[in-house]
This record gives sequence, structure tokens and C-alpha cells, in this order.
Amino acid sequence: MADQNFIDYVKIFLRSGTGGAGSVHFYRDARTAKGGPDGGDGGDGGHIILRGETNVWTLLPFKYRKHIFADNGMPGGGNHRFGKAGGDVTLNVPLGTVVKNVDSGEVICEITKQGEEKILIRGGRGGQGNAHFKNPTNQTPMYAQPGELGIEGWHIFELKVLADVGLVGFPNAGKSTLLSVVSAAKPKIANYTFTTLTPNLGIVDYRNIHSFVMADIPGIIKDAHLGKGLGVRFLRHIERNATLLFLIPCDAEDIIKEYNVLLNELKMYNEELLDKPRILGLSKSDLLDDELKAMISSELPEEFPHIYFSAVTGEGIPQLKDIIWKNIGKKVPE
Repeated sequence: MADQNFIDYVKIFLRSGTGGAGSVHFYRDARTAKGGPDGGDGGDGGHIILRGETNVWTLLPFKYRKHIFADNGMPGGGNHRFGKAGGDVTLNVPLGTVVKNVDSGEVICEITKQGEEKILIRGGRGGQGNAHFKNPTNQTPMYAQPGELGIEGWHIFELKVLADVGLVGFPNAGKSTLLSVVSAAKPKIANYTFTTLTPNLGIVDYRNIHSFVMADIPGIIKDAHLGKGLGVRFLRHIERNATLLFLIPCDAEDIIKEYNVLLNELKMYNEELLDKPRILGLSKSDLLDDELKAMISSELPEEFPHIYFSAVTGEGIPQLKDIIWKNIGKKVPE
């Protein structure tokens, strides 16, 4: 997926349809000069509907479509004829899309499943015709309801990538390299900061009979939660990952310090992220002998698993997949 095609934030002006007006009409024919009221109801205005679609990966279709309107309902007619309802507008969005109120930032709805549909904005109801207002004291009502106005306003669409495991680490930690080795994804790989500017997803084969989704989240830096280095944009993608794989190269100056910085950035952004299952992956393990590995392991946190692996030699990759599979709540096959 090209970086320029991955859009994870858009602001759109949406308007549902206005309901059609009810009709003021009285029955007339060759034999009836003054019949009773027979005005029909107006049609309902169209809704704005969201639909989850697995084949859509980005909010790009909405980047240049800033104003979206549903159709208005048609007015009612005589002889109790109902107006035609306005056509709905269905917006196909990627799974993980969150819609927020532009003023308050309040979450209005979110789409997480294929085919899931939610009415984001309801269309206005059609007005009732004058036939509804006949009563013993008013046999010829000259009144019908106007249709309800549609609802309009600006909305924020945010995409939070859905994946079984998200790779968390500093720029150049080897996340893209790992993803390219364990899946068919082909992320950009280079030895400079912020090679990855958008999330990359890969389907990882497991034991030739199972698979899981891995997300390469763009690199986090210190003070990312304050927006440094586009940090907030990157961090929101981590919210939807079932488990987090912290990736730190074995040749880092201080592995524990790097891990704590990463953990703090998640905590400052959203403390609930600390409740997610965690794995500490130590890449470039081909640079270490067993003695150094034992020395490093003695200083690592014990409350979650850690593993040494090398994306270059393949060392530890099968064991890493086993740990991920177990962490996402699956039973490791015998």
C-alpha cells in the first residue's frame, strides 16, 4: 500500500435527507364535489449509513469527497398517496473506523466487523397529510405537517488498524524487516528514521494451517503522546491490536530504558493499553552468544514473555510465532 494512498483521518460534512411534506388535499370526483381530506404523507429523508468492508483498507475515498448528502423525501399527494422516500447513502469504510463529533470529540460510533451497518445520521421523517387531522370538530383540515429537516454537520473519521499483534518500537527497530520475513507484506525498509510512515499489515502463516494478522506500526519516539514525530497519529493504531510485541534490537545501548520509554508513551497516550498482553522481542539475536543472552535475560521483566530472534538468520522465528499465537488466546498445536 503506497504511503500517499493510506489515509487514516478525514473530516467530512454530512447531511441526511429532509422528509417530504404531507399533502393538503380533498377527495374530488364527478359525483363528489366536497369529499373528505385524503392528503398523503411525505416520504422519509434518506439516512447516512456506515458499512464495514474488509476490502477497504483506507479512508482515501473520502479525502476528496468532503460533502456527502442523502436524498430528500418526496411530498405526499392526494388520494392518500405517499411520497417516495429519499435514497440512503451507504459509506463503505475499513474495519476499525471510528466516527467522532467534530466539536466535542465524542465517539459517535465505530465499525469493527465485516458487513456491520450503523445509521450514522437518520433522515428526517416525512410529514403527515391532512387526512390524519380530521376530527369531529374539524372535518376539513387545511393543515399538513412539513417534513422534518435532515441533520447536518462535520464529522471526523479516524481509522485504527485492526490486527492480532501490533509491533511497537522505535524507528529502525527492525519491525518492517520482521513483517517482511514472516508474511508476504513488502514494507519499505531502509536505514533511516521514519522509514514507515503508515501502518503495514501482513498475514502471518502459522504451522501451515492457521494465520494471524500482524501490523507494523510506524516508529514511536520519546514524547510521541504529545504529538512529537506524528506520535498521536501513530499511537491510535495500537489501540485495536489484540496483543503488543515490543521490538528492541539486541545492540541497543540500554534495552530496559528503551522498553520503559515505549511503555511510558503508551501509558501517557491511553493507560488502558497497558492492560493488553505483551511480548518483548529482542531482534538481531545473531549478534549475541548464549552468555550475553543469559545476562540480558536476568534484567528483563518477568511478568510477560521475552524471546530472542533474528529476522536475518531465522533464529527464534517459529518460537516467536508460538508465543504470539498463545498471547492472542489460541491454543498452540501439538
